[in-house]
Amino acid sequence: MKTLTLFYDARCGLCSQVRQWLSRQPTYVRLEFIPYDSPEAAQRLPGIQHLRADQEIVVLADTGDVWQGAGAWVMCLWAMKEYRAWSVRLTSPVMQAMARKIVHWISANRIGVSRLMGFSSDAELAEVVERDSPTPTTCQIRHDLDLID
Repeated sequence: MKTLTLFYDARCGLCSQVRQWLSRQPTYVRLEFIPYDSPEAAQRLPGIQHLRADQEIVVLADTGDVWQGAGAWVMCLWAMKEYRAWSVRLTSPVMQAMARKIVHWISANRIGVSRLMGFSSDAELAEVVERDSPTPTTCQIRHDLDLID
């Protein structure tokens, strides 16, 4: 296994913060992040709309294996150099039950947690950039091209 693809909710602030955190971690395998409701997600994992990816994270390995919820988070930990030992600990029966409860609670309350913590989602940030970015005029484009010459 060389790559894990994480399908996340780009409209959720907590999900977007976790995506950013995961992308900064040293890993044993490459991590890719795709919004679960994007055309790329549907192409990469046909049938993703039936997996409740809007409620719990879905992880796809380049081997074709798929995990969701607590199992997906364990795979994320497994991928990271500093947290692989935790992934092993969370596979014991007692810890699996605890992990499922914690992940279920976070998933069910992620929007409220996002608001409470003031987390902006990737989608919100993209809207701000799109809204506040000036559209270049023909004169600006010609001027910019003149500067290149």
